[in-house]
Order: sequence, then C-alpha cells, then structure tokens
Amino acid sequence: MAISAEQVKTLREQTGAGIMDCKRALQEADGDMARASNVLRQQGLAKAEKKSGRAAQQGLVEPYIHAGGRIGVIVEINCETDFVARTPDFRTLAHDVALQIAATNPRVVQGSDLDEAQLVTLDAEYGSRDKALEAVALLNQPYIKDPKVAISDLVRDAIAKLGENIIIRRFSRFEVGADQPATDESR
Repeated sequence: MAISAEQVKTLREQTGAGIMDCKRALQEADGDMARASNVLRQQGLAKAEKKSGRAAQQGLVEPYIHAGGRIGVIVEINCETDFVARTPDFRTLAHDVALQIAATNPRVVQGSDLDEAQLVTLDAEYGSRDKALEAVALLNQPYIKDPKVAISDLVRDAIAKLGENIIIRRFSRFEVGADQPATDESR
C-alpha cells in the first residue's frame, strides 16, 4: 500500500516519532493510523527497555505550588543529557509528575523503596498489595489526567519519545498544616 506524506505527517504530529519510523509503522499497519500508532508505541517500549540500564546523571528539579500556596512539590527527574533536560517534552513530563505528586500525595517513588514490614502494614491498611502500591508508590499510580495510564507508562513513553533513560529520582511534598498534631483551640 502506498503511504502518503500527509499520512506520515499526521502520525508524526500525533506521536512525535521520526519520519521514517512513522512511514514504516504505517506500512506495517496497511495505512491504519490507530494500528500504526500502536506499532510505534510497542517499538518505543522496546527501545525504552534497552535504555533502562543507562546512567541518568542530568535532568532538572521541578517545583510546583498548588491550591493558593497550600501545597508545594519539588521533584528531581534525571535523564542522560542536559540537552534533553531542556526540551519542552522533558519539562512537560517533570511538570506533570509534580502535579501528580501534589494531587495524590504518594509516599515513595516505587514499591521497591518500601521494606517488607511497611508492605505488610500497607497490605492490611488497603486490603491488597496492588491497591497499597497504587496508593503510595508514585510509579504505580494512575495518571490523574488519564487514569488508564500509570505514571510508569508516562515515563516509559517519554523515554521512547526522547531517546534517553529517564528516572524519577526523588520528591518532597509539603502541605500547610499536614503532619502537625491537632491543637485544642479552646485553651
């Protein structure tokens, strides 16, 4: 099937993939945009897996203030080069992750950051390990802008699009009045 330049352009705008990758995906999908997009996603996931072991020493620290200054987040997200850290796509990812942290208040970046005793306590609190990890581990949480996508998938998609390993290194979340003992106002 002949693939038009307009089809390639449209797919490229939708996915951010390279021109030749879009053309090959469209050929593989017989011109079907949805299938071609899925082909590119699968190829991107495979590329992301290959990059996962590479060192990510560059990146940025993204601040985010929410709710009129009542909630603040600082998140460090690392990539392989300063060039990628300055791209709009990387900055958007960092902002979206900071927004996620502000909205959901996770405790850790990933489930492996918890020890077995903490997991047992969380299992009892949430009823299952999967529900517990979804509640407290950032990478396991559904993305607030699209609940069908986990934060780990959001990062993996960015790895595929930007061509570098990306790691959410750490974060801090601050909320006015949180973690303070209740006071008796009548004194």
